[in-house]
Amino acid sequence: MDNYHITKDGDKWKLTKEGGERASITADTKEQIIQQTREFMDNKVCSVKIHKEDGKLQEERTYQRKNDPKSTKG
Repeated sequence: MDNYHITKDGDKWKLTKEGGERASITADTKEQIIQQTREFMDNKVCSVKIHKEDGKLQEERTYQRKNDPKSTKG
């Protein structure tokens, strides 16, 4: 399963594959990047870690939801 991170970079939010250097997608707001991530992950099986502005982990989501290895919120 691939791992992705949503982080703030300057005045933009970005989705980056773990170990990657380039952002897969970028957006102006956190809400926009989360929505775009849902669409981007349409046919993928992966984990997305959403970080706060300060870089601390806020939550983790699994795409597709049916592939979530445990019953957790997110």
